[in-house]
Amino acid sequence: MNSPNQPLPTFDEVLLCTPQTTAEQVGLFLRRCLIPCSRGEKIYTMLYADELSYDVSCRAEELFQHLQHYNSTYRLVILCNCEREHSYIPSVFSQYKVHMIPQRPLAEIQQYLQHHYRVAQPSSSAASVFKDNMCVGIVSSKRAGVGK
Repeated sequence: MNSPNQPLPTFDEVLLCTPQTTAEQVGLFLRRCLIPCSRGEKIYTMLYADELSYDVSCRAEELFQHLQHYNSTYRLVILCNCEREHSYIPSVFSQYKVHMIPQRPLAEIQQYLQHHYRVAQPSSSAASVFKDNMCVGIVSSKRAGVGK
């Protein structure tokens, strides 16, 4: 986010972890990150890695230990909930832990995201549903089941 022209991460650079994330999904992600090839300088990110099951976490650690020897220049960020810092993945990688506070003001972050998510040529698309021709939006309600 150093420049508004920097692209957002692509689908292959981010793994959103849940308790249902499989070892195969984590394995494919780690292979993309750790096996060297000519893909440029991507930064790979595992979000909510603390949510992975114990078995998947163990297999992910084993694969990481095995694959990291193939590439010494990988770029991997693992984001976890600080309230779950004692779960498996945060514990295993605790020696690399960095407490992070956003360095940019919220308004600047929002402006960066708006730059990338705005539909250039408004048309009769789903983007017209969201404010300011954004192609993404968050719909929420305090009441469950009201047709969101």
